[in-house]
Amino acid sequence: MTASCVYLAADAYMVCLTHALSTEREEVMGLCIGEIDTNRAVHIVSVIMLRRSDKRKDRVEISPEQLSFAASEAERLATLMGRPLRVIGWYHSHPHITVWPSHVDVRTQASYQLLDDGFVGLIFSCFNEDKSSKQGQIQVICFQSCNQSPEGEAPMYERLEIPLHIIPKDTVSKPCLDALVELPKILSQEEEEAYSKAQNCVGDQDLLTVVHNGAVYTKSLCHLMDVMSGPLMQSLENRLERNQRKMEALQMKKEQLHKELQTK
Repeated sequence: MTASCVYLAADAYMVCLTHALSTEREEVMGLCIGEIDTNRAVHIVSVIMLRRSDKRKDRVEISPEQLSFAASEAERLATLMGRPLRVIGWYHSHPHITVWPSHVDVRTQASYQLLDDGFVGLIFSCFNEDKSSKQGQIQVICFQSCNQSPEGEAPMYERLEIPLHIIPKDTVSKPCLDALVELPKILSQEEEEAYSKAQNCVGDQDLLTVVHNGAVYTKSLCHLMDVMSGPLMQSLENRLERNQRKMEALQMKKEQLHKELQTK
């Protein structure tokens, strides 16, 4: 049975979008944690960003180890939140290309649905330009795979778009906040791993190659701090300041109500 619709919490959506906007050169990916209700509606409350072992412009892969880790994390969150949470979907980005899933995406989604028929896929298309307004455009869709072949014949999968609803939230949950904080660490680990591979791929490298690899690695880390760590820190500081103002306003309201109660 397919999912009837998907409800994506706003803070989980923010984490996915931040991850998708972290690079425009390759696709990024992650897993969604949530639950399915009796009406076959999927509720996504948190996400887990995954580190890429191999950066590709048009391909992402999730290892069995990452799925196992995500399942353990879902169990931990289920205990923490008192809800029957599990790994319920995956997401990945489409930088500079259409939001629609490729034939590889559709087949990948079908393989996940063999394990869980409620499993859904999200695609975030970013770094595109609206042709009419010439402004940046971000699109997101939710999909599943549907086998269109008659019974007994080789499967032929097609995408099935699932209605997606973003649920507003006034706060950012701790799991989503932890995921945001983890993002710069994940990206820096990917750069470090790529640098280590470049250093070890050739036994005896000349001095110019060593210096070049080191310079590229340093430039990548500086770019990461410029476009991700700095803005993320500023965003979190702004949110902290806004929350402090809310707390002060609520405290003033509390004192006012207390005085009104005393006069009655």
